[in-house]
Amino acid sequence: MYLYSLTLQSATGIVCATYGNFTGGKTQEIVVARGKVLDLLRPDDNGKLQTMLSVEIFGAIRSLTQFRLTGSQKDYIVVGSDSGRIVILEYNKEKNLFEKVHQETFGKSGCRRIVPGQYLAVDPKGRAVMISACEKQKLVYVLNRDNAARLTISSPLEAHKSHTIVYSITGVDCGFDNPIFAAIELDYSEADQDPTGQAANEAQKHLTFYELDLGLNHVVRKWTEPIDNGANMLVTVPGGGDGPSGVLVCAENFVIYKNQNHPDIRAVIPRRQDLPPNRGVLIVSAATHKQKALFFFLLQTEYGDIFKVTLDYDKDDQVTELKVKYFDTIPVTSAMCVLKSGFLFAASEFGNHSLYQFQSIGDDPEVESSSSTLVETEEGYQPVFFQPRKLKNLVQIDDIESLMPIMDMKVANIFEEETPQIFSLCGRGPRSSLRILRPGLAVTEMAVSPLPGVPSAVWTVKKHANDEFDAYIVVSFVNATLVLSIGETVEEVSDSGFLDTTPSLAISLLGDDSLMQVHPSGIRHIRSDGRINEWKTPGKKTIVKVGYNRMQVVIALSGGELIYFEMDMSGQLMEIEKRDMTGDVACLDIAPVPEGRQRSRFLAVGSYDSTIRILSLDPDDCMQILSVQAVSSPPESLLLLEVQASTGGEDGADHPASVFLNAGLQNGVLLRTEVDMVTGQLSDTRTRFLGLRAPKLFSALVRGRRAMLCLSSRPWLGYIHQGHFLLTPLSYETLEYAASFSSDQCAEGVVAVAGDALRVFTIERLGETFNQTVVPLRYTPRKFILHPKQKTLIILESDEGAFSTEEREANKKEAVEATGGHENGKADGEDEEMADEESEDPLPDEQYGYPKAEANKWVSCIRVLDPKTSTTTCLLELQENEAAFSICTVNFHDNKELGTLIAVGTAKDLQFMPRKEASGGFIHIYRFAEEGRVLELVHKTPVDGVPTALCQFQGRLLVGVGQVLRIYDLGKRKLLRKCENKNFPNTIIAIHTYGDRIYVGDIQESFHYVKYRRDENQLYTFADDSCPRWLTASLHIDFDTMAGADKFGNVYVMRLPQDVSEEIEDDPTGGKIKWEQGRLNGAPNKVDEIIQFHVGEVVTSLQKASLIPGGGESMLYGTVMGSMGALLPFSSREDVDFFSHLEMHLRQENPPLCGRDHMAFRSAYFPVKDVIDGDLCEQYSMLTSELQKKIADDLDRTPGEIVKKLEDIRNRII
Repeated sequence: MYLYSLTLQSATGIVCATYGNFTGGKTQEIVVARGKVLDLLRPDDNGKLQTMLSVEIFGAIRSLTQFRLTGSQKDYIVVGSDSGRIVILEYNKEKNLFEKVHQETFGKSGCRRIVPGQYLAVDPKGRAVMISACEKQKLVYVLNRDNAARLTISSPLEAHKSHTIVYSITGVDCGFDNPIFAAIELDYSEADQDPTGQAANEAQKHLTFYELDLGLNHVVRKWTEPIDNGANMLVTVPGGGDGPSGVLVCAENFVIYKNQNHPDIRAVIPRRQDLPPNRGVLIVSAATHKQKALFFFLLQTEYGDIFKVTLDYDKDDQVTELKVKYFDTIPVTSAMCVLKSGFLFAASEFGNHSLYQFQSIGDDPEVESSSSTLVETEEGYQPVFFQPRKLKNLVQIDDIESLMPIMDMKVANIFEEETPQIFSLCGRGPRSSLRILRPGLAVTEMAVSPLPGVPSAVWTVKKHANDEFDAYIVVSFVNATLVLSIGETVEEVSDSGFLDTTPSLAISLLGDDSLMQVHPSGIRHIRSDGRINEWKTPGKKTIVKVGYNRMQVVIALSGGELIYFEMDMSGQLMEIEKRDMTGDVACLDIAPVPEGRQRSRFLAVGSYDSTIRILSLDPDDCMQILSVQAVSSPPESLLLLEVQASTGGEDGADHPASVFLNAGLQNGVLLRTEVDMVTGQLSDTRTRFLGLRAPKLFSALVRGRRAMLCLSSRPWLGYIHQGHFLLTPLSYETLEYAASFSSDQCAEGVVAVAGDALRVFTIERLGETFNQTVVPLRYTPRKFILHPKQKTLIILESDEGAFSTEEREANKKEAVEATGGHENGKADGEDEEMADEESEDPLPDEQYGYPKAEANKWVSCIRVLDPKTSTTTCLLELQENEAAFSICTVNFHDNKELGTLIAVGTAKDLQFMPRKEASGGFIHIYRFAEEGRVLELVHKTPVDGVPTALCQFQGRLLVGVGQVLRIYDLGKRKLLRKCENKNFPNTIIAIHTYGDRIYVGDIQESFHYVKYRRDENQLYTFADDSCPRWLTASLHIDFDTMAGADKFGNVYVMRLPQDVSEEIEDDPTGGKIKWEQGRLNGAPNKVDEIIQFHVGEVVTSLQKASLIPGGGESMLYGTVMGSMGALLPFSSREDVDFFSHLEMHLRQENPPLCGRDHMAFRSAYFPVKDVIDGDLCEQYSMLTSELQKKIADDLDRTPGEIVKKLEDIRNRII
């Protein structure tokens, strides 16, 4: 078995982020690292973040920073990854890609303790960069430029210190003196030598300054001083004339300003009033804002509160006061970026990311702690308290959806749509959600207005070619045409010159400023000065089809006669040529006029005899047939689309610019074929089934580029995104007819008709594979199941260290009453106008997080959710510190009258420190009431551990409790034990069954194949795995095959050898005698690993499903980082050979960007086996055309054929 791996949704979580002028212009962009993907984001004019570039780097990005050489206009990006190399990237605006400027090797690959890559720091003047490991090694590289102004990098200078753990490093701003780097370090050499543990308790963190002497070209430890043991982060303070220099040390409960020969300036971090006194406050992310005359820092705590930190200093750069002032509260971030344009980008730790705009910079009076008001008492420093409030200084303007982390995932077609939906549990705590994902782009509906009848078509038209916005929307009915003028409002007009007593076939702009209306009995040409020319059809013939662009019109009369018109110099429409086709014409289209030309050369004509012909419109060979293509079904609609020239031929074709003929056939297939610019020959045909209705094709503008709208049983959009042609469904209802639309309220929209309504919508972020419907949940979701008959979801949610809803409401009420209903520092009068806004919820949990309780307090609930209406029909909160962890449906064979029951495994008083243990566990049995909308408890059975896995088996319940596998049956008061096997190594976390075989997943030891002998009532293991695997997800594939994923990011498939499987089935003892003898403490047989692949992110769920109608089944996975991928089995050996050769060539010709070897990355823990990496193969179309040609020649193909193969296999998955 060979699999093709493809990422469907790239990771949405963000590990680290940095910002700067990477394009070299005035605007600032953000570069984010999403695990193994590097993205370049930019806020557009509307404040929406758009992804400009996304690159898979096949390695783990651990740190990111940017620097700028003095006097240059452009920033470079430094990446620290697991490749054992430091990589410096530059963004190339013309080619839209990251170029590797330097790559210096310094150590082994992989995330290791003493190999640098974990921390990066740059000198603020861009003269040097330090890259550090968690322990021991630090390297400094000197950056400079040569005579040609190219960036140069020195060989590394060592700043190692053995037996030292590093917590954070940063570059100190000291103007143009020698660059200095600061680090928080802990020396553990004494603790290592002392067996009593005394030295370990007394170990002290130090702040150390390293100076790079540019003259002597080496690094020295300049200064070191002990600091708080709670110190975890350093922030550079501007210097060199802009400020006092030095660093801010963020420690537990304190912010401390430190510099050489300067006394410590310390301020406490304000605490929330409801925080338990034993919990400290740590800073987790920081951002600096620096203008000419002012600078301030935004520091965010682990609870989400942001504080503004300012320094007062005198003219000798001596800091006199450090102030910490409450600013706002947003969800906890992993990185914050303050852009010069007044935006704050917050990359959330979990859940959606946000873009905020500054309303003010927090100058109003607010709770503030300062170094001058620091009070020391016997217990330590006196804390300062504050109460969180609504956003005041920030306003959210964009929300970037993130699935991180996917806790569980199922694929099912509950809504009975064309394609199944993916249900995934995401997020944690108060920001948890169930997300229903559908393949397709999200659409924002701007307006829906009813029309007086059922329309048949719609067009938009400008009054002049140079106008920015459309002037009219024209709607055609069966016997009339309605003209709507677009202004502040949209209203009907009658003075436009259009004939409104007849249906229209086409409305368009001709030349620069005249309008044309084609109706069944003629062509009406409306000049800009109001003159109207009419061309009438000869005899009783009527116009049936029309094709047009700005200079040319072709009409088809009934009977099959084509008449070609062209606009002459004076702006008149002249009849040029006629041609009689053999039968009626099914559809027509003319290519748009190329830049700087008088006319377009090609006319496409579709006939009912299932052929498409390309005719020439050149004066030399006018209306002559250039080429013919036979198709499988009569064409319904044609569209000639010119793809703009771009570097590297990003339309995936051989030529930089070309015309594509798109044809929608009556059998629902879309055909794309390339038209040769010179001869008009058709080549390289690609087909794709879109739906049950014949697709109608329309040209639309998306991001200033031509794109194609296909309206079949659902709408699709064909567009180019980062070098790939993508054909993606829109998540919207069936549409009849569409046109692109532009007005001042909606710059790039689509106007369409469906039923008797006119709809205006815009298409949201391009390049997304799925759009989401979000249902908020209460606590962190753990697992869920689909009820097979009722089509409801039963979800388990549980959180540690939180209060239940009732306790939270009571505490919140108390807090609001205690502050007298007022915000921090406000007088009574000011609060009045705020009161009405605050009447809803003064502190929504999504923003503030849940208040913290003591560590071993659990809250948990079981939720029954109806996905069709997104309503919760039943919510059971568990009492007495129980938390739910496992669930399954079960039908007991002796109690059929109860129907389908739900079994839930819970733990009581679960704790993880000092070791994992619980005071007890229970199995709850629930039955459905009120047609499956409500759960009722039947009984609960105490067990002697935590039931971590449940599964139905032959009308009974299989339970994994710790190391024990048990079979239970239903009793009147509780469950009754029937059989057990205690020989599992650690903890059972997954159980699957098939026939009388049971597949048991152990948390640390992969899968065990177990057989149940009913006559002897015995469970015994007959096969297991030879590799220990820390399981995180499992999937049963067939009788002998299991798929699993481990916590190191590997996905693997294992299969019981055929002969062993048959022997077990034929053996009358079922392999029991062998089992009793045992082998090396394990089972007598071992399974073979047939598939092995390193995904690079921890996979949390595996599912087998087909995402497209009629597509093959593939294995889908969801990861902690919020990405989704598919592994599709190959159906032919020929495909395997082709793709494995393509992969091999790409490994050689296009090595990963950050210096990790692709083969080594995919084999990080086990050698990759029988999986071809589709993400690497898809980078083919990003290569230069010379490279594409070279690889294609080696494979005996053309580049077009390779791209077609890649598109085809992608279309088989989604």
